[in-house]
Amino acid sequence: MEESIETIRQQMQSLRETIENHNYRYYVLDAPIIPDAEYDRLFRELQQLEQRYPELMSPDSPTQRVGAAPLKEFRSVVHRTPMLSLNNAFEDKEVEAFDRRIREELKIDDVDYAVEPKFDGLAVGLTYENGLLVRGATRGDGYTGEDITANLRTIKSIPLRLPVQFPPALLEVRGEVLILKADFERLNLEQQKKGEKLFANSRNAAAGSLRQLDSSITARRRLTFFAYGLGVHEGGTIPYKRHSEELAYLASLHFPVVCEYKVVSGVAALLAYYRQMAASRDRLPYDVDGVVYKVDDLTQQKQLGFVSRAPRFAIAHKFPAQEAVTDLLDIEVQVGRTGALTPVARLAPVFVGGVTVTNATLHNEDEIKRKQIRIGDKVIVRRAGDVIPEVVGIVPEQRSSHAKPFSMPDLCPVCGARAVRLPGETVTRCTGGLFCPAQRKQAILHFASRRAMDIEGLGEKLVEQLVDQSIVRTPADLYKLGLAALASLARMAEKSANNVLQAIEKSKNTTLARFIYALGIRHVGESTAKTLAQYFGQLDRLMVADAGQLQQVPDIGPVVALSIADFFAESHNREVIEQLRSCGVTWSESNEMAVPRSHLIQGKTFVLTGTLPNMARDEAKDRIERLGGKVTSSVSSKTDYVVVGTDPGSKYDKAVQLAVPLLDEAGLIELLEGRAEKCESKDDVG
Repeated sequence: MEESIETIRQQMQSLRETIENHNYRYYVLDAPIIPDAEYDRLFRELQQLEQRYPELMSPDSPTQRVGAAPLKEFRSVVHRTPMLSLNNAFEDKEVEAFDRRIREELKIDDVDYAVEPKFDGLAVGLTYENGLLVRGATRGDGYTGEDITANLRTIKSIPLRLPVQFPPALLEVRGEVLILKADFERLNLEQQKKGEKLFANSRNAAAGSLRQLDSSITARRRLTFFAYGLGVHEGGTIPYKRHSEELAYLASLHFPVVCEYKVVSGVAALLAYYRQMAASRDRLPYDVDGVVYKVDDLTQQKQLGFVSRAPRFAIAHKFPAQEAVTDLLDIEVQVGRTGALTPVARLAPVFVGGVTVTNATLHNEDEIKRKQIRIGDKVIVRRAGDVIPEVVGIVPEQRSSHAKPFSMPDLCPVCGARAVRLPGETVTRCTGGLFCPAQRKQAILHFASRRAMDIEGLGEKLVEQLVDQSIVRTPADLYKLGLAALASLARMAEKSANNVLQAIEKSKNTTLARFIYALGIRHVGESTAKTLAQYFGQLDRLMVADAGQLQQVPDIGPVVALSIADFFAESHNREVIEQLRSCGVTWSESNEMAVPRSHLIQGKTFVLTGTLPNMARDEAKDRIERLGGKVTSSVSSKTDYVVVGTDPGSKYDKAVQLAVPLLDEAGLIELLEGRAEKCESKDDVG
């Protein structure tokens, strides 16, 4: 029995080491060598063994990362050596003064500095005794912190046991806990789905996660740790000459160490590193708020010592703040070149990201609702590099009783046309495409483009002049241009003006399909324009068709139909079309409407399950709906077809049970292309 227990013990230890090695490769190196399913299998195997043999449980087991019982409060921890903060520099001259003081104190001409990014996270200290993690604490006031060992044990990038045969008797590792940018986005998405409060920024999320009294909550947050130095240590073979050697030593113990650190010499190199990191800041996977310069030589560090509560041998060179809090004075709506209505925050002036900001984007109505933003709120504004400033959240505890909710206007604030939001879209758009001043340049450029009215010589620069000088307000005004008006424009000689006028005159004779496309109706491309021209034969028939009639046209789904109907419902658009006709724009028309054969898919209900070999699910759904079919998420007796790919799941079983016809991708394509004449009903499908 003893031999059997020893075998089990060795098996469990081997599993623990294997799992921790995979944690290291996944969370530290970002280079996993096994699939998630295999990792889960190993983890379950260890869990089952520990349940069967609780006497063989080990505190360094990876199964202990899931969280312990909730605490009533955190205990205080006195740091063996203080965890002091750094003095800050904000300008180059402060860095130059720092370097000058160091050189004067050490009486040398050049100093080697270890330089690294300054994380925007939470500083912690990890204490290992004989290689085993026994305690983790926050910095606190530098001398006393909070014992958050249970929470830190849940972070998979922190070793629970040092992977060396002869570890130091005592080793304190210091570093930063943070949330990577991608993990922060996922966390807020999960919060949104659960209807819970969103985190304003990744630092708040990391700090809030670390200070949970229930460590199982911390375990569900994807926290990351980066080591940046050593505290007290006893025994073992530990580098003692340079800070850069300490970082290499920490990496050898499987601690994550930032790869952007380096050793440089002299103040010019310090400032070059600062500018390099500032330029790449937005591309880093984590948030940083500056860089840290430390004298690399540990003997020189000791000689320089400390002043007040900060070391004299190190300084943090801070980036301009990327976030700041200010008042949201109002929300105005801007109209873009394509008719998109965008809410813009008008802010009390605030200095952020190196500039004074008074306006910031709010993206769209859904984002305003998701972030629960109201006019009059205290808001958090973020500006990263050259990115347009945005409102990322509110300060709810400072909300005024006079704060007002925002709603998108029903009319375009520029031209007064109806503003609509089509199903499935996040953007509200102006329907006055042919006459809205905000859309003039875009509308005229599209109207004159080669595949539309094909007006040669009417390029972007000429259109800008015509619109900016109020010579052209709508496409109809192009046909009222005279030689004098054109020739008076910059870089437009009489001969060039004559060529443009001739091209405009030539464009009057067009086709109905080209004219429909030239109108710039949202979702109506060349192919759809041709289909509409063939189906209706006459523009007047198209202009009076409602959304229901438009959906009878092949390839026209509900969204496109609504977009077309909204465009022609706007009286100003109809007025511009009438002016174009009056100016002599003409095309041949058919007296009869086309009566296409009813499509096999029209009116049918489909369910998609599994992965199709060549067609994405969204593409299949879109093609079905454009032909008048309907795609639902569940199988019932009313389902006409179930389209089956690989790994279909329970929907396939339900379809077989209810005898619903099954289609593979090839069968679906036959239906889409109208070639499956025998698939008109369930009774005809095997």
